[in-house]
This record gives sequence, structure tokens and C-alpha cells, in this order.
Amino acid sequence: MINIKRHSGIYTLKVKQHLPITKERAWHFLSDPGNLQKITPKHMRFIITSGDETDNMYPGQIITYKVSPFYGIKMNWVTEITHVKEGEYFVDEQRFGPYRMWHHEHYIREVSNGVEMTDLVSYKIPLGMLGKIMHQLVIKRKLYLIFQYRFNTLKELFGD
Repeated sequence: MINIKRHSGIYTLKVKQHLPITKERAWHFLSDPGNLQKITPKHMRFIITSGDETDNMYPGQIITYKVSPFYGIKMNWVTEITHVKEGEYFVDEQRFGPYRMWHHEHYIREVSNGVEMTDLVSYKIPLGMLGKIMHQLVIKRKLYLIFQYRFNTLKELFGD
């Protein structure tokens, strides 16, 4: 399930997915920044530039990326891991990048026959009215497709 709502000038994207794996396996995969490239569409040319992250995720961790959200446009994106509760959730927030605001919460909850993963992304688009128009014409669909790709890739990797 993927949906996007607007409230007070902020958009919220919510994705829920069931995977037939243990909470530990889900956490191990999702909390490893190196796996982001695996679950991001190839055409976005997503590359982590902050080096090889071998430590466990921790609050204050800075992760830098290069990404091409639109053909021919490359940009840097910097996020900070702001909250971590081992095995349950973590939050990343954009420090520099394409959005005026990006706050991404990742939750893992044990359920019968596996885990339920929930992504909750609150974001704001720059450029005022032009940004609102771009959101309706391009950005909303682009985000939907990115998270649909992620949903499908996780399903292929871990089952249904």
C-alpha cells in the first residue's frame, strides 16, 4: 500500500509492506546504507559517496549520495540519521538536497508470518506555487514509482 496526502503544505507518503522474514533480518538489511542502491531504480544512478559504512547505524551519522532524479540532472543529497531504536525504527532527515524538507521514518514491527515494514516520509517541495505544480505533474508520480520499485524489489528479495 502506497499513498500520498497533503496537509499544511507538507506531503506525507506512507508505504506498508509485509515480508515473511524475521525482524532481525529486516533490520539488518534496512539499516545498512549500502542496501539503498539495491532498492533504488537503476535509472536514478544512486551512489553513496560518504565511503564504506561498516559501523552500525547511529544518531548523528551523515550519509552522502549522488542521485539523478531526472535524466541529465545530477545532484548531491546529504542525510543525517537522527533517531535509532535498534531493531525497531530509524529516522533519516535531509540536510542538503532537492527537497525543502525530508523526514523519513522507517519502522519494523513483528507480525504473524514475518514483519510489517512502514515507511513514513514527510516532505516539502521548494519553489512555492511552481513547486506545487511540479509536485502534481511530476514529483508525486516519481516518488510513487520509486517506492513501488522498492516495494517490488523487497518482495523479490524476501518473498510475499
